[in-house]
Amino acid sequence: MRILSVRGTLPEHQYRQEEIAESFVSRMMARQVDRRVVDRFFGNAGVQTRHTALPLEAYADLADFGASNDAFIEHAVALGSRAVVDALKAVDLTPADVDCVISATVTGLAVPSLEARIAATIGMREDVVRMPLVGLGCVAGAAGVARLHDYLLGHPDAVAVLVSAELCSLTLQRDDVSVANLVASSLFGDGAAAVVAVGEQRAAALPAGGAAEPGGAVRPQVLASTSRLYPDSERTMGWDVGAGGLKIVLDSKVPDLVQAYVGGDVDRFLATQGLTRADVEWYVAHPGGPKVLDALAAALGVDRSALQVTWDSLSRVGNLSSASVLHVLADTLELTGDRAPRPGSYGLLLAMGPGFCSELVLLKAA
Repeated sequence: MRILSVRGTLPEHQYRQEEIAESFVSRMMARQVDRRVVDRFFGNAGVQTRHTALPLEAYADLADFGASNDAFIEHAVALGSRAVVDALKAVDLTPADVDCVISATVTGLAVPSLEARIAATIGMREDVVRMPLVGLGCVAGAAGVARLHDYLLGHPDAVAVLVSAELCSLTLQRDDVSVANLVASSLFGDGAAAVVAVGEQRAAALPAGGAAEPGGAVRPQVLASTSRLYPDSERTMGWDVGAGGLKIVLDSKVPDLVQAYVGGDVDRFLATQGLTRADVEWYVAHPGGPKVLDALAAALGVDRSALQVTWDSLSRVGNLSSASVLHVLADTLELTGDRAPRPGSYGLLLAMGPGFCSELVLLKAA
């Protein structure tokens, strides 16, 4: 499989972290929390700015889960549609060229699912194959790339698209003063992303010199993937679904699980491909938060600079759940000069999410 393009999209409403903290205390939580505690959490999140689907002043007017979910469907379809169209246009394809579309989301409920609504909005064919991924959370960006690979192994002449749309701001629980809700409110942002990929036969038909997208971006191959579920970790991350909507479950032991397991997972996965960590020159990691990124660097045995693109994404847009690792992938493939993936080099895309679980995807810069 060859990735042809990756595009991220963000809502128009952008705010500094300090503005969001003020709105969180004064509007969303009706001053139920200590401002000093909020400032500490928001200041330690590693986030400078975030985008939200709605203007900050509109969140206090959302009456219930139904209103929040209606807003989710409207804005997720619009953002996801824009991401897909942008990614297709970048490589001179149209929605009618798409044979399979995979959607990923965990921040709202939609039946028909997002990819069906997006397909109707932008004009995909009636026979497009659909695959919704719901409930995988932050890991779904990496898992979605892996599922693209699975489909295209069996359909080597096909075009497949992954679209992720996450509106984390619409899941805020205004009566929840738990540490988990404070962490989530300080960390997560809104956004969408799309990946366009083709199977081996379709990739072979690309024009000579077609390893790079117009503008110079790398078009990597996906070589293999693996999934991992960790024992006794179901309450580590996820949602409790109640009358008020989606209430965050987020255990403080996430960094411990990352440090305990991910290094060994990576070693075993690379060994199946005849590789070791020394063969990996670049990483595309999900920005789970500062403590998670520090634990990930320790587990991989790399310094902070190896994950710098991820740190930069966290600062600029926050954690976008499943869309985040795709934004990091897009940023990585746009790097130039000495920072760009070297032709022929191996990269590792990885993310963690509810389960608790991880997904690893081996890439090669063509």
